[in-house]
Amino acid sequence: MSTTQEKRNSIIKDLKNLLIWISIALIIRWQVIEPRWIPSGSMLPTLQIQDKILVEKVSPKITSKANLSKLKNKIVVFNVPEQLINAGYEADTALIKRVIGIPGDKVEVRDGNLYLNDIAQKNYVFDKNINYSIGPFIVPEESLWVMGDNRNNSMDSHIWGFLPYEKVIGKAIFRYWPFNKIGPIRFPALNNLD
Repeated sequence: MSTTQEKRNSIIKDLKNLLIWISIALIIRWQVIEPRWIPSGSMLPTLQIQDKILVEKVSPKITSKANLSKLKNKIVVFNVPEQLINAGYEADTALIKRVIGIPGDKVEVRDGNLYLNDIAQKNYVFDKNINYSIGPFIVPEESLWVMGDNRNNSMDSHIWGFLPYEKVIGKAIFRYWPFNKIGPIRFPALNNLD
């Protein structure tokens, strides 16, 4: 085999390998994990404006609708529900919020506190009382109740209602920017006031 033929075969082999790696990277990006950035202060102080995060997309797809309890208290990224599309949002707009209620949960906000199944929840993220009242509501099947950690400054379920589970893109799992806050995104549990 001539040197020219060997070089050509080597280039073809390298191009095939490059194509394989690009395909793997695209599959991972589309199906497994994707980068996102935080555009607003609705998740303050947990996530800051301009934080860059990774969103894991597999577990929400394989979580059965009967076992949505695994998402409770997790931070999820989702496509906007119909109510927001009807209000002018693009269908592919994504929001990020914390899952508060799952199907069957009773959600209410009164006297500055969040009540989940008639139990007052501690404001674990910040010491401000919630400045609105809603509910009580029972979260319907195949739906979630989501709220921003910055409860008083978040466009979330208290404004537009229940989130259909099918709209969930994935769970926020890792912050990679800024460097001084790099690491897993912690999911503090909601604690009772007692």
